[in-house]
Amino acid sequence: MAKGFIFDVDGTILDSMEIWMDAAKLYLKDLGIEAEENLGDIMFSLTMAEGAEYIRKTYKVNLSDKEICDGINQKVFCFYKEEAQLKGKSIEILEYAQKNNIPMVVATSTDRPMIEAAFERLNLGKYFKKIYTTTEVGSGKDKPEIFMRAMETLGTKPDETWLLEDGAYSMDTAKKMGIHTVGIYDKYSDKDQDMVKSLADVYITSWDEYEKVIKAVK
Repeated sequence: MAKGFIFDVDGTILDSMEIWMDAAKLYLKDLGIEAEENLGDIMFSLTMAEGAEYIRKTYKVNLSDKEICDGINQKVFCFYKEEAQLKGKSIEILEYAQKNNIPMVVATSTDRPMIEAAFERLNLGKYFKKIYTTTEVGSGKDKPEIFMRAMETLGTKPDETWLLEDGAYSMDTAKKMGIHTVGIYDKYSDKDQDMVKSLADVYITSWDEYEKVIKAVK
């Protein structure tokens, strides 16, 4: 039986991946600049610093990289604070864990202010013992550190722990550590679905299948 859950947020609990594809385009629109059609795909593969440099050079924006980063981040923050919604019936698995006294933590690549803003509006903070971000931990989910810290808070061993996640690279790290995995489909990770499926102990195409997850973790 599962004794602890580690949750990703974007594409797992929240239907929020779209903002990471659209933020730079929306930012440029505010500057009166029409972005190239595939800007979201380009930015998705870059760090914020690299993305800011790309925008400055490509669109001849007369601002510093930090100013561009801050502007894009403000777009993202407003989305989390005002718009981001639960992904399908993800609340069902949170309710199940809470009712069954299974502790939960968050492991996310998104910075804390965005996550906390969405969680406060949607009343999700009550479910989690702690939020871990890759920025604060100092390494991404392609490294084990964030999951090790999560398990310390949960008080669990890897074989007692389940990661619920839509990202293949994160699932790969967890599997190598002996953590069980639930793979969740998200359209923005469509190209990685074969890998997600291969890494998942349980794979669901939407949270309509939450009972499949509950059955697996019992």
